[in-house]
Parts: sequence; C-alpha cells; structure tokens
Amino acid sequence: MNDPTEPSSPSQSTLPARPVVLVPTYNERENIDAILDAILEAQPSAHVAVIDDASPDGTGAMADARAAADPRIHVVHRARKEGLGPAYLHGFRWALQQPAGYTHVFEMDADFSHDPAHLGPMLAKARAGADVVVGSRWVPGGGIEGWSHVRLGISYGGSFYARTVLGIGVLDLTAGFVCYRRRVLEVLPLSEVRSRGYGFQIEMKYRALVAGFSLVEHPIVFPDRVRGESKMSLRIVLEGATAVWRLRRTLPRPPST
Repeated sequence: MNDPTEPSSPSQSTLPARPVVLVPTYNERENIDAILDAILEAQPSAHVAVIDDASPDGTGAMADARAAADPRIHVVHRARKEGLGPAYLHGFRWALQQPAGYTHVFEMDADFSHDPAHLGPMLAKARAGADVVVGSRWVPGGGIEGWSHVRLGISYGGSFYARTVLGIGVLDLTAGFVCYRRRVLEVLPLSEVRSRGYGFQIEMKYRALVAGFSLVEHPIVFPDRVRGESKMSLRIVLEGATAVWRLRRTLPRPPST
C-alpha cells in the first residue's frame, strides 16, 4: 500500500481542483432539479453524478434530461435499490474511471439536508491538506434543525456509541456529507467495504483513519428534509450498531490511537 502520509508533488493547492459531487437517489423527483441547480450554482466548475437506483417515480429520467442539456451533469443508472453503501461504492468506481480526472469526490444527499453552500469551504479544507473532510453536525458551529428530542438523542447517541467502540475522536461518524481526496479512494480497498446502510459512513471514515489518512470536521447545520420521505429504518440503525464491532474486530486501530 502507498504511504498516504507522503506529500504529493507538486502541492495540491497549486493545481486546479476538479470536484465531482455524487448524489444517490431513490424516488427524489421532488428534489432532483432543485438540488442540481443549487450544487452547480454553488460550484459552477464542479460536475455532479446522480447515482439512481432505478427510482420508480422517474427520478432517473429527470436526471437524464438534465444531463442531456448540461455536460457537467452525469447519471449512473443502477438496476435496483441495494442500499446507500453499494450506491456510493458504484459512484466512487465510476468517478475514478472518468477521463476528467476528478481530484475530489463529494458525497451528499438529494433532499437539501446538506447545504451546497458548504461545498466550497469543504473543498478548501481538502485542498489545504485534509484527506477527508466531514460535514459535521456535532462540532462547534454545527447542529440539527427540525428534529424531535428523541430523534436528536438517537442520532447523537449513535455517533457517541460508534466512536466509543472504535476508540476514535471523530464526532460525527454517521455524517453523509463528505469530501474525499482522490487518493483516498484509490488506496482504500473498496471491494472489502461491507456496510450497506448508514453503517457505510462509519466504515469509510474508519478505514480512512486506519490507512493513515487525515480527517477534519467542518461544521454544518442539518435541517430536516422538506420534501420526500426519509430512507432511515430500524434495520439500517441495527446494521450500523453491529458494523462498529465488526470493524473493531477485523481492522487494526488507526495510527493515532
């Protein structure tokens, strides 16, 4: 494995950034046009790849129409709904194979719970040297709007549980708004990532730390979705809870712990 701590040459900050934003979708026709507009308004030089899991509501077809009119928009069609993890893994592999040579790969939701205005500041932190930048709800300046106390407790408790079991200091391990430098995705063994739901977010961050990559948290405020339905379920929560023990059992501790 290449040493991820070895500095690249020339300096990343002196080269032009070529970011791509991966947006997984399943029945997001109420949001897809607006989120594409917002992403490209915030980052006009970025590309966006919609990873659609055969949405029966026509989200994929709507994205295709946008892609036909704007070369910055791409659509990756998948045969069926398989979960968040497989969708992102498919998107990572797609991004690494593109001739555009994307330097940074973002994950973000289609429902505006992730504000595209944070794309620029997160990219700046990655270009300044961070290998992984996490849009974090739990660092100072971050937060959540529109959730009940019970839902807040479950979310914060889940992150606390995961970081306690894994013995790491990342406050928002379950965050889904993330920027990866290209070399992170090139080095990590993506074929070994097993989590399918939100446990995927924990697993990717932990694997990055184990590999010696640096991770910083950028504060975001996370509002509840306005349109469409949440994909969260009890099964997804339980998968995340069990995934942390599998990771602790099968992977070494990160170098800093």
